[in-house]
Amino acid sequence: LLKEWRAADANDPELYVAYFNHYIKQSRSNVISLGTHPEGDEVLELRDPDSTKKEPVGYIYDDVHYDPDLLATAFAYIDTGIAKFPQRLDMRFGKTHMYGETEDYAHFTDEVVRTIEHGAATGYAWTWTNNEPVEDPKEYTLSGTQEYVHRLWETGDDSLTKDIVRITEAVLKEVPDHVESLSTRAAIHIMNAEYGPALDLLLRAEKLAPEDAIVTSNIAETYKRQGDMGKAIKYYGRTVELGDEETKTFARKQLEELRK
Repeated sequence: LLKEWRAADANDPELYVAYFNHYIKQSRSNVISLGTHPEGDEVLELRDPDSTKKEPVGYIYDDVHYDPDLLATAFAYIDTGIAKFPQRLDMRFGKTHMYGETEDYAHFTDEVVRTIEHGAATGYAWTWTNNEPVEDPKEYTLSGTQEYVHRLWETGDDSLTKDIVRITEAVLKEVPDHVESLSTRAAIHIMNAEYGPALDLLLRAEKLAPEDAIVTSNIAETYKRQGDMGKAIKYYGRTVELGDEETKTFARKQLEELRK
């Protein structure tokens, strides 16, 4: 079907999406794995019936593998599609998603940065399936980018901090008032005990979004680590006023410790 479609209309953007999806599905296989750490939603615990230990000795779980040759073919087709139709954001996001699924975070980050730069250079004139225009394309790009940043955070892999920095700095180069990126970049400065640069970014973010509880909480934490307990108390108090229940609980606990 794909060959007939290509012969009939090789300039149909949906053709390259179809090729990409086809080879992704062909490349994917599910296997049963045995390991010492549970992975996925469906996990079978293995226990030693002759042991007094309560902890499982291992786990059996469903694992996903991708054939590298078929995966490379899928990426080659979507690259052709992007080259022919550079404004198709669904192609770029689909490609990025698969780099995340295969944990290829170097290419994942490269693709996110390219999308940010191309979007800014073309006025975010993105289209989606059937070349339909994307609604509120700049915000859609930024929110999608932030989801990719969260994915990197959630790996818990400190070596990926450099990738988070690349993405947030790429965003801030094009959109200097993007609060989420200011806050994320500041959080990495805090992790590295770079409190001056962190505070500069966070105070900029506060001016842009004075009701953002994440920003006020991070400002409080920065002042706390700098030893300025008065300002830390002030901003944790502000966080109690602005945050959701989880954030308020955290801020109240911090205030209790600071006031002792």
